[in-house]
Amino acid sequence: MDYKTSGVDIDAGHETVRRIKALAKSTFTAGVLSDIGSFGGLFRLDTTGWKDPILVSSADGVGTKLKIAFMTNQHRTIGVDLVNHCVNDILVQGARPLFFLDYLATGRLQPDVAEQIVAGLARACKDNGCALLGGETAEMPGFYQDGEYDLAGFIVGAVDGEQLVNGRSIAVGDVLIGLPSSGLHTNGYSLARRIAFEHLGLSADSLVEELGGTIGEVLLTPHRSYLQAVYPLVVKGAIKAMAHITGGGITDNVPRILPAGTAARIKRDSWEPPAVFRWLQRVGDVPEADMFRTFNMGVGLIIVCPPSLAETVVGDLRTRQESPMVIGEITRGNRDVLYA
Repeated sequence: MDYKTSGVDIDAGHETVRRIKALAKSTFTAGVLSDIGSFGGLFRLDTTGWKDPILVSSADGVGTKLKIAFMTNQHRTIGVDLVNHCVNDILVQGARPLFFLDYLATGRLQPDVAEQIVAGLARACKDNGCALLGGETAEMPGFYQDGEYDLAGFIVGAVDGEQLVNGRSIAVGDVLIGLPSSGLHTNGYSLARRIAFEHLGLSADSLVEELGGTIGEVLLTPHRSYLQAVYPLVVKGAIKAMAHITGGGITDNVPRILPAGTAARIKRDSWEPPAVFRWLQRVGDVPEADMFRTFNMGVGLIIVCPPSLAETVVGDLRTRQESPMVIGEITRGNRDVLYA
């Protein structure tokens, strides 16, 4: 008996580290003081130019979108999903990312699959100016089915106290501006999979002409980052609050930023949900209320700004090739969402 026959291949672990080391190092920023393989990642925060630096952190996973990666054997964008989701989660409080760590767990370690995953992590970290500081790869035989894995991420960013976005100044009459999503992002996949693969009996490579590709390709569309589009507005102090539309959809995420005595009135006809949402609702016969509480419905980030700055915010976003949509306003209420 030895460790390898019990299901843990230490040599495969070393090979995985060898493959991903260069990928991670390619993301290193000036603050990184350690190398991949250290017991802990070292990062020096340069406080030059910061009056009151506040660290902002978050942890998340990709959810059952991983099942689509398993079905298609495509793993290069799952890491992008994870990093961008975490970046958006701290961006809504005004933070820009400093470093990121990942946790990859699997039943049997496959270095080529791990390399694809980390390649996506590294690409997204570089795009967001964030260092992939380290992580953990765990081989756990008997815990996961063969060919499957779980992936989680941990991010740390910083915001100056003067630029912290917390929603406390939200007032009746403030404007809600939505930014388009790139698809389902990383939420609602349990329902989407049930509709596509159980109810309709499709396979991942089934072509859905209405969606312009195979269902696997459409569902693997990466979660986008809003950092480059929105952070300049944070610096200018033009934003009162932001909501990242993740699990719970618009219905459950917008109330998280509302102060007592206010509500969000969403103009349902101010945008048309992209084809993938219309298709899922129609073929799955999903009630509209469930759609708005499960999916982002084509709006991945919602910005709250004063009416006096709404035109400026929209114009600024358009200069960055965004397509902002004025989708509603703040009204009196009990921290809920009202669809008009």
